[in-house]
Amino acid sequence: MVTDNQVRMLMKLVNQEKLLKTAAAKAGMSEKTARKYRRSGKLPSQCKVIHDWRTRPDPFDPDDWRWAEEVLENNDGIEAKTLFEVLQREHPGKYQDGQLRTFQRRVKLWRALKGPGNEVFFPQVYTPGEWCESDFTRMKSLGVTINGIPFDHMLYHFVLCYSNWETGTICFSESYESLGAGLQNALWKLGGVPKYHRTDNLTSAVNPVGNPEVFTANYQGLAKHYGFESHKIQPGCPNENGDIEKRHDRLKKTVDQALMLRGSRDFASRDEYEQFLQKLFDQLNSGRGERLKEELVLLYRLPRKRHDDYTEIECKVTRFSTIRVLKNSYSQHSRLIGERVKARIYAGHIDVWYAQRRIEVLPRLRGENGHYINYRHIIDWLVRKPGAFENYRYKDDLFPTSQFRIAYDLLCSEHGSKQGNKHYLKILNLAAHESQTLVNESLRFLINRSDQIDSGIVEAMVKSGLQPPAVTDVEVEQVDLRVYDLLLEYQEVLTV
Repeated sequence: MVTDNQVRMLMKLVNQEKLLKTAAAKAGMSEKTARKYRRSGKLPSQCKVIHDWRTRPDPFDPDDWRWAEEVLENNDGIEAKTLFEVLQREHPGKYQDGQLRTFQRRVKLWRALKGPGNEVFFPQVYTPGEWCESDFTRMKSLGVTINGIPFDHMLYHFVLCYSNWETGTICFSESYESLGAGLQNALWKLGGVPKYHRTDNLTSAVNPVGNPEVFTANYQGLAKHYGFESHKIQPGCPNENGDIEKRHDRLKKTVDQALMLRGSRDFASRDEYEQFLQKLFDQLNSGRGERLKEELVLLYRLPRKRHDDYTEIECKVTRFSTIRVLKNSYSQHSRLIGERVKARIYAGHIDVWYAQRRIEVLPRLRGENGHYINYRHIIDWLVRKPGAFENYRYKDDLFPTSQFRIAYDLLCSEHGSKQGNKHYLKILNLAAHESQTLVNESLRFLINRSDQIDSGIVEAMVKSGLQPPAVTDVEVEQVDLRVYDLLLEYQEVLTV
């Protein structure tokens, strides 16, 4: 078969050679073929006849195909295989399984020529200093651990659309507190504020459909404080937040590669892991300096101070000496029962305020129906009511360390449940009013020596200031070096 390149060479050689036969031979074709292409002046690709006629009878009945077209017009998502199975069921033996692929090609052709149009994506041109996007992404798939314990976390991810400058903040939920802290961290690290900020339909920023206000009050306050204009994408259209969505994938691949080079996915602390991520962000941003300079000169100035990145609620301390915050229970000192306190909810902790004073800093629990009970808040009354300890709902929270738990089990096995509870509560009361560390070390010493555990013994050890030997202390007897001389003498006897 003659190619277009051969004909092009022929046309060039015709003007150089005296004989057509010579030019045809050099172009790799017969003289007759060369004469045909010289006369037509067309390339082989231009001489092809379009095959637009059938070579065999239509295997599908016209009435059956008209029915299939009606169904396709009214049901855009229906599959060709489903229609074919209906035809086989309605007309047994008329259509065979081998004709499925032919039917699928026919449906594909109909959709391309007569079906509804597909969604069109329109590439955007961004102006420096105008657009930024942010969203949350889960990092569990990377397998990061802290001291061998899986670190299930998320990342608040922020990117400038023009320069692709990016940064992130570790968080554990898509709450307003995480959004507020992450966004403010990004803006203060950037040193300015873009004109527009676009985010997903986050419940922490966007009100449910039907609410007259598009954005939540907290998020509106944050936007007003920094002066950016808020935008959100349409539900079910993540492509509208395409810059940040694409950066999610690329960032995770980059982090995964960096962890491979590091040789370990385990970190000594969360701070070490955060430093690892920030160093990685700096490396990614190092190649975006020129475009970032164009953005920095156009960004709005930062306000004089950060916006409050917490939510404040008022709680009443119940008769159980607890408060309820985000459907979780937290203990408060029994002195506050009946009083109202204010809880400031941050992304990772909760501050409790009373009379304009911060009185507690509590870890923020994840999920619902959890509890965080500090034994120091209730031990004074629990000692007076030792019978309540046996079936106390939050009993497991009253074992500060494993040594306390072991001591409790030993006390109950030796003195019985009732007396064991009394002894343990006295030990716990001692830890609350003296030193939890000293009590823990005393319990460890007694447990390791298999000595009798008694609240009086532990109290005597703590108040006497006696320091039990550390776990790593090992006593090694002094070795008499004269033993080695005896070995030499024994060796001489053997040789003789």
